[in-house]
Amino acid sequence: MPRLEVNDAENEIGNHAQALALAASTLHVPAYIVMPSISTPSKIAGTRSHGAEVIFSGSTSTEREAVVAEIQAKTDAILVPPYDHFDIICGQGTTALEMEEQYRALVSDKPHLSTPRCGHHPPWGRGLNAGVATFFSGKPTRVFGAEPSFEGADDCRRGLEAGQRVESVKTLTIADGLRTPVGFLNWEVISDGTKVAGVFAVTEDQIKAAMRLVLERMKVVVEPSAVVGLAVCLFNEEFRRLVEKEAGPDGWDIGIVFTGATLPLRQLGSYSPDAETSIQG
Repeated sequence: MPRLEVNDAENEIGNHAQALALAASTLHVPAYIVMPSISTPSKIAGTRSHGAEVIFSGSTSTEREAVVAEIQAKTDAILVPPYDHFDIICGQGTTALEMEEQYRALVSDKPHLSTPRCGHHPPWGRGLNAGVATFFSGKPTRVFGAEPSFEGADDCRRGLEAGQRVESVKTLTIADGLRTPVGFLNWEVISDGTKVAGVFAVTEDQIKAAMRLVLERMKVVVEPSAVVGLAVCLFNEEFRRLVEKEAGPDGWDIGIVFTGATLPLRQLGSYSPDAETSIQG
């Protein structure tokens, strides 16, 4: 009998849920996907489209884990976590290989564009952040994390300030891919200052302004979580002062990961800033 897989997936990790559902479908393995009842409808639909069974839970990690335990007891399924696992961290960290390849190709073609480097992206459930940071450890590239500040969603930044991991987060930030607390394994990497140089936070309006810029100027469809790193570069004064202080007049080459394009079109209007947010140069 094939093994059944359970995905401990909040709506914030809907992209992982869809990826796992597709993998299970390809391998003809039944998949049970646990998602909060407040999950984004498009992520639920995308997960179900690959044949996975979606089981709803409450919005907190404790409620979600309880449902996962029930399903495992009934089905003898194995758990495929969305971020707090060595294999997941390594897999998501392959993004760093792509970044480095793209960077080398760019500066090979246009050498004058090369300056000291850094990488900037949202930590998500922090699997991506930890994986990328691990790859670039010991290399010239500096890695930063980005989070929304709404309702305490910047748990990673706050944890670094306090010197300990924040265990619980309950927020309804529009960046729904960043609503989960940092995982145990991920925290070990991110809290290491030699691997992650800092984590910065931005407001909801700043995220909306960055998303609007990407949609209007770049013609790229991404979800709010994907532009949090860009919003930090545009609006976070602490980060911008750091660049001015340490990079000098030449600045840094900054690579930002855009990941996640599950954007409900009917919600586009709600992503406009409530107040005009100026884009800084």
